[in-house]
Amino acid sequence: MNDLQQTTPDTTRSGQPGAAGTVLIMANPTSGGYNGPKLQDLKKQLEAAGRHVELRLTTHAGEIGEVCASADLTAGTLIIAGGDGSVNEALTGLHGKDFVPNLAVVPSGTANVLALELGLPRKANDIAATILNQKTRPLHYGLANGRPFVLMASAGFDAEVVHAVPLALKRKLKKLAYVITAFKIGLKRNGTPVTVSLDGADPIDGKFAVASNARHYGGPFVICPGGVTDPGLHMLILKRDDPWSSVRYSIALMLGRIHKAKGATVRPFNKAVISSQAPVAAQVDGDPFGVTPLEIRLADKTVPILAP
Repeated sequence: MNDLQQTTPDTTRSGQPGAAGTVLIMANPTSGGYNGPKLQDLKKQLEAAGRHVELRLTTHAGEIGEVCASADLTAGTLIIAGGDGSVNEALTGLHGKDFVPNLAVVPSGTANVLALELGLPRKANDIAATILNQKTRPLHYGLANGRPFVLMASAGFDAEVVHAVPLALKRKLKKLAYVITAFKIGLKRNGTPVTVSLDGADPIDGKFAVASNARHYGGPFVICPGGVTDPGLHMLILKRDDPWSSVRYSIALMLGRIHKAKGATVRPFNKAVISSQAPVAAQVDGDPFGVTPLEIRLADKTVPILAP
């Protein structure tokens, strides 16, 4: 089967009669990237093409996941207007369902690595065309302690930053908020070692570990082969996380050479366990996710995502 496949317009992905022509757009109106006029424009264009469209603005945290998990979700296409965290929330809700709608993304959050991975458009006209074309790719994803992630799950310094960044600062400064918080933490921290077991092989020790389902990490920087539409996970393990080592690794990442950096290990895996003697902060897709240990594997299903 081709990676990019044409779905039949009258196929009902949700398992509900008549759902193929219905579209649900979900967005958080309090998020920093929310663009009401753009979503209204998209809604009008889809309605002009004969689609029945509902625009639903969330009223509380977790609502996207609740709607996606509900048996009442009957739309043939679900559009998430937001960042990678919003997509993760939708994926978490859809994970346990037998039938799921075609997923589409309007990039508008703090981080939009998934949009970069898939080359998703940002203009309303182009987004509408992508949705109407109904061309889907299989969106693979991983599971960390049973929780879906589409981009990455990690333990170590970046997770500490995700846990510590103030929400108000994040909304105001977006990605810069993470940089500021990273500098504050990095100058005074003493990282706890982690141990990574890959497919039962001899464990690897380090200070930072990230399981990646995507080629990119933190923006346009390539961390491993493959991508979200290719099956398979990769683990990046860094031996050190002191300030000088962090600078070296950051430069290697920006140059696309992190896999060749001294003290860095990048390996494919099917199942991994990240553990530590003391709790180490963890994160999935840029949101806090408790602490180690993490058991990570590839999900045995995919979600159809609309892409050019």
